[in-house]
Amino acid sequence: MKTQYYTASSLDGFIADPQHSLDWLFQFGDVEATSYPAFMREVGAIAMGSTTYEWILKHHFGPDADRPQPWPYQQPTWVFTSRTLPELPGADIRFVRGDVRPVHEQMAAATGDRNVWVVAAASGDHDASAATRLGHALRQRVRGAPLRGAASATEPLISGLRWPTS
Repeated sequence: MKTQYYTASSLDGFIADPQHSLDWLFQFGDVEATSYPAFMREVGAIAMGSTTYEWILKHHFGPDADRPQPWPYQQPTWVFTSRTLPELPGADIRFVRGDVRPVHEQMAAATGDRNVWVVAAASGDHDASAATRLGHALRQRVRGAPLRGAASATEPLISGLRWPTS
């Protein structure tokens, strides 16, 4: 079992634009033609922060999305939050707070022989930073997009990380 941080980013390390959107990612073609499907076959549990969860609800899976879709994950999903968030009927979503270590133990137990995916943050979440505090190596799988600044993004891939801009 591995704990993996898998995301796409612009070459200078951004994943969200100034409006905290990931829509810029969808200009690069069919996701089925990427490494994502093979990656997902290896995932047994998912971890994300509240901002990421709220973004995907708002834009894709929640009742207020333009074209709501069913929750895409069969794997149990842990959402780290200090707030009460809306639940999504039929989805195995577990809202948690506090120390990451015991939650990671729960995720590891749920994976079987597969991996834990730490979902990239859309804005303000520090999932990867929290995961690095688990006391073991976090395997990173980052897919770069051939542009800078995610359309002038303001949110870095990992909190505190800044790439040269010139």
